[in-house]
Amino acid sequence: MADSLRERLLTEQRFTADVAHELRTPLMALVTASGLLPEGETTDLVRDRVGVLRTLVEELLEISLLAAGAERAELRPVPLAEMVGESVARTGLDTRFTATGALSAETDPRRLDRIVANLVVNAHRHGHTPVEVEVAGTTVTVRDHGPGFPAELLADGPQRFRTGASEHGHGHGLGLTIALGQARVIEASLEFANAPDGGALATLRLPPAG
Repeated sequence: MADSLRERLLTEQRFTADVAHELRTPLMALVTASGLLPEGETTDLVRDRVGVLRTLVEELLEISLLAAGAERAELRPVPLAEMVGESVARTGLDTRFTATGALSAETDPRRLDRIVANLVVNAHRHGHTPVEVEVAGTTVTVRDHGPGFPAELLADGPQRFRTGASEHGHGHGLGLTIALGQARVIEASLEFANAPDGGALATLRLPPAG
């Protein structure tokens, strides 16, 4: 049974990667074509949908690489508060950021940025404001004040293309899967819980620098 399950997982990984690669060529043609359209409301809508499709394809490729164990971290000491603060700012979303006793962490800045951005975007998309990010020591927490993570996510972890109940919003369920995969690559732990007084809570714990 274990061998059969392993083979099914490998087949799924290969299929996901193949689909994403095959979609890349026609997608780039769509991106180019949408850039040539005359300005207008319809063009804006087309460009928006093409952008969503492009993000989806890139996320599928990222997940396939993470699942295949093909990703390797480039670790170095990073001032955690500064790094996380910049990542939060780059999302362009209204997020409260605080740092208390922050330390330097041994991590891959690019992958850490990916994790933080995905957690913040997910909190805004599926939760309610205020969204709060806090750095304490080498721990990063991202919290919203919405209905919290669905029970199946807390029980089984994030799953591709599964977003839980409809009240948690719409999406492809890929952001948290990517965040968890990237956390494993940088040898960090990422846990999901619901705050006692409401809201989803993601806790990222990173190894301290040397």
